[in-house]
Amino acid sequence: MYGMINVSAYKFTPLCREQLPILKEKLLTQAKRLNIKGTILLSTEGINAFFSGEKDVINSFKTFLCTISEFANLPFKDSLSEEQPFSRMLVRIKKEIISMGVDSVVPHEHTAPYISANDLKHAYESDEPPIILDTRNDYEIQLGKFHNALELDIKSFRDFPKAIQKLPDNLKSKKIVTYCTGGIRCEKAAELMQQAGFQDVHQLEGGILKYFEECGGEHYEGECFVFDKRVGVNSALEETDTKQCFACRMPLTIADQVNFPTCPHCGGNAALGKRARERQAAQNHE
Repeated sequence: MYGMINVSAYKFTPLCREQLPILKEKLLTQAKRLNIKGTILLSTEGINAFFSGEKDVINSFKTFLCTISEFANLPFKDSLSEEQPFSRMLVRIKKEIISMGVDSVVPHEHTAPYISANDLKHAYESDEPPIILDTRNDYEIQLGKFHNALELDIKSFRDFPKAIQKLPDNLKSKKIVTYCTGGIRCEKAAELMQQAGFQDVHQLEGGILKYFEECGGEHYEGECFVFDKRVGVNSALEETDTKQCFACRMPLTIADQVNFPTCPHCGGNAALGKRARERQAAQNHE
């Protein structure tokens, strides 16, 4: 029985710097009143939110968020779990709601065109499928990815700008579809690629999670890594039995857990530092 609704949402919209502390307190107060837990990041470029709770309070918090004019029509993506995947409620003010470190990329002013989940599914089944580019970190891809997706072998999203400089020049004329977990990284990644001379770049609207919701697991191999206690969700958006090694951050599938808590990737104790791992999960939303 799934008792928790887990929500992710983001919106690139300009916010006044002076407004952020007031907004932070407003969101934190309401979330605590409703006993909602998660992480919300605010910056002058918008909001990036991950939160979880029971159905009634989640609906109330969604309604509350949308009463804030800047967050009207905030798109939500839901998944289910048996237990609360977050330990506490955090609202943080950051320089970026997703850190890439490139000032020329301003998604609320310009971003690459979207491709829907269904359109990507049909593209896979066409005679000339596009190049599918995974913008996520290497340890996320370890758990699952789209079929034949191009990997960049990056440890952090801040590595993305340098990674695309190493791509072959002949890709600049090809149709490319970027994807990530929920779509936020691609808002910046696809735009940066356009600035770098890639001529036909699209981004998967809503990311893997939206694709699972609309198309299931067709053309996707494995699970989707998520930055909370669940670690992985399947194509039905259900929590799996995957764990994460605290030492090296690699996901551990059931097959990897034969000698648990020893990690097969690094040889370390994957079960150490539960509280530190939860703090790291919150930081990874940045």
